[in-house]
Amino acid sequence: MCRPWPIGVLIAVVLSACNPNFNWRELRPEGTPLEALLPCKPEMAERSVPLGGSPTVLHMHSCKTGGLTFALAWADAPDAGAVPAALTNWQRASLAAIRVDPALQADPAHRWSAKVSGSTLTQGIQVQGTDSQGQPVQARLVYFARGTQVFQAAIYGPALSEEVSTTFFDGLKLP
Repeated sequence: MCRPWPIGVLIAVVLSACNPNFNWRELRPEGTPLEALLPCKPEMAERSVPLGGSPTVLHMHSCKTGGLTFALAWADAPDAGAVPAALTNWQRASLAAIRVDPALQADPAHRWSAKVSGSTLTQGIQVQGTDSQGQPVQARLVYFARGTQVFQAAIYGPALSEEVSTTFFDGLKLP
């Protein structure tokens, strides 16, 4: 019996037929319920970060294609009460890394209505900053949570395509 394809996979197949840089594939990171689409084969890394005041393992998958960097990261917050602060602090750190004033995270002009199916808390932000080589970079990021797991999905690059952004972010699901 054939299983119907999710709409995100169908969109990815159509887009990949049009652009050889983006070879969309499903990713289901171990230890999470997250389902995602990435346009290239990701590398995985882990590192310890201070989350909620205690060292926490941050898991990351990232890849580069078409002049863009795609990243998925997640960690376990110490408890459910720490989730909102963990997401806010994570946003501040991400903005600081691309030389953007962290105060912009509260500016409605930089918010976008991100949706992640199955998440209990979702915050989208889009900004323009400067990368580590001093070049302009656009970033679209979404922070989301379910239970005590917190997530970040991001695209960084000189110019972000709406089609590519839509495929990437619409591919995020917490079934």
